[in-house]
Amino acid sequence: MAKTTKFALALAAFIAASPPVQAEIVACHVTYGGTTQTIVATPVDSPYGVAPVAISSYFLFRIVFQTQPADLASIKLYTYADRDSGPVIIHQASYTYPQTNAAVNGFTGLNFVYEPLRDSELQYWCEQK
Repeated sequence: MAKTTKFALALAAFIAASPPVQAEIVACHVTYGGTTQTIVATPVDSPYGVAPVAISSYFLFRIVFQTQPADLASIKLYTYADRDSGPVIIHQASYTYPQTNAAVNGFTGLNFVYEPLRDSELQYWCEQK
C-alpha cells in the first residue's frame, strides 16, 4: 500500500474516532406569560443579519453573539416591544466575551423587562455553552 493511502486511511480512522466538535452557543431562557422558551445563538460575523425572535405576540428578543474580530467580541441582548408602528427597543444589555456562568441563572443573572404601555413582564437569563 502506498504511503499516501496509508496516511489517508489513518487520518480517516482518527477523524471517525474523534468526538464531534460542538459549536459554542449562547442559550437564553425567556419566560413570558408563564411559558419559557430557549433561544439559542451561535457566533456571527456581523450583527446586522441577526433577526429577533417573537415572544408571544408582543415582545421580540434578539441575541448577537460575536467572537471575531477580538475587539468586537461580545454578547449583546435586545428586547423590543412589537408595536403596531414597528419594534421599539425597551432593553439592551452588553457582555464581554467570553463569559463565565454563575451557579444559578448563567452569566446574566435573572433579568426582568417591563413594557410600559401594557404592563407586560418578560424574564430572561442566559448561559454560554
